Amino acid sequence: MKIVTLTVNPSIDKSTHIDRLIAEQKLRCEPPRYDAGGGGVNVSKAIKRLGGKSTAIFTAGGPSGQMLQNLLKQEEIETQVIETEQWTRENFIVAEDSTNAQYRFGMPGASLTEVETQAVLDALASSEANYIVASGSLPPKTDDNFYEKVAAISKKMGARLILDTSGEPLRAACDEGVFLLKPNIGELETLVGAKDLQMDDVDEAARMLIGDGKCEVVIVSLGPIGAILVTKDLCEHVPAPPVQKRSTVGAGDSMVAGMTWALTQELSYSEMLRWGVACGSAATMNEGTQLFLRADVERLLEWFVRFGKS
Repeated sequence: MKIVTLTVNPSIDKSTHIDRLIAEQKLRCEPPRYDAGGGGVNVSKAIKRLGGKSTAIFTAGGPSGQMLQNLLKQEEIETQVIETEQWTRENFIVAEDSTNAQYRFGMPGASLTEVETQAVLDALASSEANYIVASGSLPPKTDDNFYEKVAAISKKMGARLILDTSGEPLRAACDEGVFLLKPNIGELETLVGAKDLQMDDVDEAARMLIGDGKCEVVIVSLGPIGAILVTKDLCEHVPAPPVQKRSTVGAGDSMVAGMTWALTQELSYSEMLRWGVACGSAATMNEGTQLFLRADVERLLEWFVRFGKS
């Protein structure tokens, strides 16, 4: 099964530590760590850590774009790069040691030209993917229907599209139809036109999306309390294992990677969700932008066997 990830607004994630964040003072930071970032890029990195393979299609421009490519080459990720006129964005993450608080500064990224945007879609259409993971925000000035076009291409290819985004681009893609969505409760409310959804309402709201043909599987992300799986025949809550949180960067992408990898292993939807929650929880155990360790994921999967209740 060939997995392709798509990232049209990737980043260089620079992370560091300080003792305390104090306004209007010169702050002494520790040497920075640099990681390739952005939704689909993180998913490809996480799939690699699980022993899987994927092709990362992403945009890159300028010296920061070259650094992005070099970082992925070091991790032996197969890539297909769409060169851009403008530079790849950089994000900045600061961990405050005295409080264990984390500050995340996300830059908007550079807009793509029409030629660059079409090159991304053409690369996807010729990828021969079985699973396509489209994850992350869109660059400024990109049409809200971009992921709708991705959904149409996926459908024409016969590929399963796993979509993790938000706002109008999410709604537009749902109009075309996708395989799997991963909204949080707020995003689910927007998609079904509801307000103040309670846990008991999630099943019915998700099935509205499925019944309307917008997707086949809904994974409602609940952050530190896990996630809910909904299909036309199944509803299951998987709790998150208790872990010591150090960073939330890439946790959602790690969850998507775990689920995608599990699907290519022909595991059940219930097993898929446990792999996803385990990967997402394991990612929060590491500092900065490091994602997860496979050993931590396996240990958390054992927690499900011993203690997890759905």
